[in-house]
Amino acid sequence: MASNTLSSALRPLVDFVYPPRCPLCGEGIAAGPGLCATCWDTLEFPGGPACAACQTPLSAIDAERLCHACVARPPRHSGIVAAVLYNEPARQLVLRFKHGGRIGLARLMGQLMAARLSGAPADAILVPVPLHRTRLWLRGYNQSALLAGAVAQHTGHRVLVDALVRTKPTRQLGGLGRAERARMLRDAIRIRAGCKGQLAGRDVILIDDVLTSGATTSECVRVLLDSGAASVRIACFARVEVKRRAENETPGTITIPGAA
Repeated sequence: MASNTLSSALRPLVDFVYPPRCPLCGEGIAAGPGLCATCWDTLEFPGGPACAACQTPLSAIDAERLCHACVARPPRHSGIVAAVLYNEPARQLVLRFKHGGRIGLARLMGQLMAARLSGAPADAILVPVPLHRTRLWLRGYNQSALLAGAVAQHTGHRVLVDALVRTKPTRQLGGLGRAERARMLRDAIRIRAGCKGQLAGRDVILIDDVLTSGATTSECVRVLLDSGAASVRIACFARVEVKRRAENETPGTITIPGAA
C-alpha cells in the first residue's frame, strides 16, 4: 500500500522529466500506459457476429452459430477472448513487446485483455503459455507470463506462472500442416510437478500474446484438461482473423486461429 502511495506521489515528477509517449508513433500522451488518439483509432476490436465456440469473427453473410473450423473439429477449450484483431498496429505492439524488450507494454496489453474477461469466474487460475528454457534465456522473459501478471493486476485472478513446462524447443509452426504441427508439439508441453493438484477441478484461463493457428494453445489445452482442469478458456492480446484456406494449410502466420 505504501509503495503504491509513493508511486502515485512521484508520478507527476516522473512524467515531467520523462513525458509519456505513444509506444507506436512517439507522440506525447497525457498519461501512460496508452496510445495516442490517432494510433488508438487504428486498432481493430473483435465484435459480432462471432462463432459461439471460439469467438472467431464471422461476416454478416456467413453468420452461422459455429465457424467451419469448429464444426469440422469441435474445440476442447471453453472459448477464446482477444483484446484486438491482428492488424499492422497490433503487430507492431507485439513485435516491440516480444522481441524489442519493451516489457512495459505488458501493462497496456494486459489491461485490454482484462477488459474482455469481465465474465470469467473469480477463482479461475491464469496460466501462461510456456517458453522453452533456451528461448527464455535468449529473450530474457516469457511475454505470456508478463501478460498474465498484468491481467491479474486488473482482474484479481491468481497466476500460476510455472504450471506448464515446454520440455523441448520447437521451431516456428508457420507453413506447416496440421499433422506436422501435431508431430512437432507432441510431448513438448507438460504440467510441472507439484502443480497438477492446484489445477484439478479448477477453471483455467490460458494466456498468450498472439493466436494464429492455435496449435500451441491446443496442446496446452489438452495437457491442462487431461491433468484434471475443469475447463480452459484462452485469452490473448491479438488474434489473426480467419482466412478461408485448405484445412491442413498454414501459410506463414495467416492461419485459422484457435481451432483446438
